[in-house]
Amino acid sequence: MSHNEQPKKYEFLSEDPNVKIAPIIVSLIIGAFFAVLNETLLNIALTTLMKEFDISLTSVQWMATGFMLVMGVVIPISALLLQWFTTRQMFLATMITFTIGTIICAAAPLFSVLLIGRFLQAIGTGLLIPIIFNTFLLIFPPRRRGAVMGIIGLVIMFAPAIGPTLSGVIVEHLGWRYLFITVIPFALFSIAFAYKYLVNVSEVTKPKIDIISIIFSTIGFGGVVFGFSSAGGEEAGFLAPIAYLSIIIGVISLLLFSIRQFKLDEPILDLRVFKFPMYSLGVIMFVIIIMAMFASEIILPVFMQGPLALSAATAGLILLPGSLINGLLSPVMGHAFDKFGPRLLMIPGSILLSATLFIMMRLDMSTPTWVIVVSYILLMISIAAIMMPAETNGLNQLPKHLYPHGTAVMTTLQPVAGAIGVSVFISIMNARQNNLLAKATNPTNPEVINGAMVAGVELVYMIAFILSLGALVASFFVYRSVPIEMEDLSKK
Repeated sequence: MSHNEQPKKYEFLSEDPNVKIAPIIVSLIIGAFFAVLNETLLNIALTTLMKEFDISLTSVQWMATGFMLVMGVVIPISALLLQWFTTRQMFLATMITFTIGTIICAAAPLFSVLLIGRFLQAIGTGLLIPIIFNTFLLIFPPRRRGAVMGIIGLVIMFAPAIGPTLSGVIVEHLGWRYLFITVIPFALFSIAFAYKYLVNVSEVTKPKIDIISIIFSTIGFGGVVFGFSSAGGEEAGFLAPIAYLSIIIGVISLLLFSIRQFKLDEPILDLRVFKFPMYSLGVIMFVIIIMAMFASEIILPVFMQGPLALSAATAGLILLPGSLINGLLSPVMGHAFDKFGPRLLMIPGSILLSATLFIMMRLDMSTPTWVIVVSYILLMISIAAIMMPAETNGLNQLPKHLYPHGTAVMTTLQPVAGAIGVSVFISIMNARQNNLLAKATNPTNPEVINGAMVAGVELVYMIAFILSLGALVASFFVYRSVPIEMEDLSKK
């Protein structure tokens, strides 16, 4: 197959002995790993950037907030782009955009320039994951998807999980610019490798572009992500006008967007994917897992660097074993999914998730470091057992023409759920801490401050535990899904 040839409609290319699947996988995975790594690579470097550019915490948070905001805007239109351009064109364009952004970040003389580079990185990262999901769904039949989705899980979960650890070491020994410099050679290699080996696997149908839907989508997803992210950074939290007005405008726009999608013959984002029960259930569990994961990846480092008085590098290293185990287990869970189905993984995984979060509710200043290490390992094992099986099982039920839409919806929900999770959990922790300090007789005492923060962390994990019970209940309703065509569903 030449670069310009299109495959037969919805043909599973892994069944064709003339198509080399390995180069396609390698091309996508290399690019994705380093693009996704950037989601959390800067988390520990934010304090360093504040000193470097003499900016406030509110300003520097745009490195994380802006990244999620741009992803929330570009991902929903990925379904449309995947039908307008070939796999090869999309991948090369997104990786080139990401690489240009990375080079700008590495050389940035001003914070504003650094932010522009970061936004370009977010465009590349946001579009890359839907491309990978859609490509793998097209080239692999359902019976083989668990294993290959496990490889994606290794990238999506492992890369951002090691970000804080890697960032702490690089910033401490080389400086913050090397967070970007070290990524550039790998990004360039990915582009060169894909240019030589990546072939087209998708069918270009060029559906009608509905500008009004794109406007509603941009304002809707952008408003929700921006509003929740602002709430986490504002002292007034959700009572800050910029937070609640953005959320209200975003929610209204999303409602208008959703209504319009059901009226269009060729929707930008086909929400009919939610007519498929395993897909809807998979989305629910996916969102719960994302929020529980963010509760730990954001709150746990704050707890370790605050009440436990550990350094940023030490905090990162404590999270490393769990991150490594999660990455290594993702392909294993994928193979198990193919062989045994989703229930055997997701039910025990959900039980382990709830039990682990229950243990983490009891963290305090006397908690030994090994308890945190073991708890985080158990948490990441449970996430590996739930997240990718839920996602794969849900996508497996969709008819092939809905693959771009199904992947776009799930990928969009990652930054949205992440922004909501971060802002809600930080707001809850801060509110609990401030409430206790307001009642304290000596609120400036470091021990009192740390005790109030511990109480805030305990409340966050209690809420995460309650959310996990929802995932546990949902796991008992899961069954192995098979592709269902829309007309078959309408007959039921």
